[in-house]
Amino acid sequence: MPKTPFRAAAAIGGTADDVEAAFYEALQRGDVDALMACWADEDEVFCVHPGGPRLVGAVAIRAAFEQMFANGAIHATPARVRKIESLASAVHNVLERIEVLTAEGPRHAFVLATNVYHKTAQGWRMVAHHASPGSAREPDDANDPPQVLH
Repeated sequence: MPKTPFRAAAAIGGTADDVEAAFYEALQRGDVDALMACWADEDEVFCVHPGGPRLVGAVAIRAAFEQMFANGAIHATPARVRKIESLASAVHNVLERIEVLTAEGPRHAFVLATNVYHKTAQGWRMVAHHASPGSAREPDDANDPPQVLH
């Protein structure tokens, strides 16, 4: 099977943005091998799924995604991304739009996720993924605290 540009970027390092794109592409295809290629080869990588426990290490993370993919691919699309980047690390806060099948047909749910990437000897890799519980309503950004008049 030929590699897409995103999978190739994850395989050789690319940028944090490339690895993130490859991660979401793998979720949408239900491809656990491509998804795990996005993760750093380190013992302390971790993942928290909405309402779930902290999963530490590649074996635990892979097992959780295999179990999730047994029910089909995850139709998650990054809708908005906020980034903090430096030379060797990047933190992306992502509003994920998730397509959910309901009795009334397909609906969208929204999850806020934080993805952390480190630049490793193999290139950029994910070291953490933490997702909030989902919501049926797209959350607003709270950029500034409300002004209080006295």
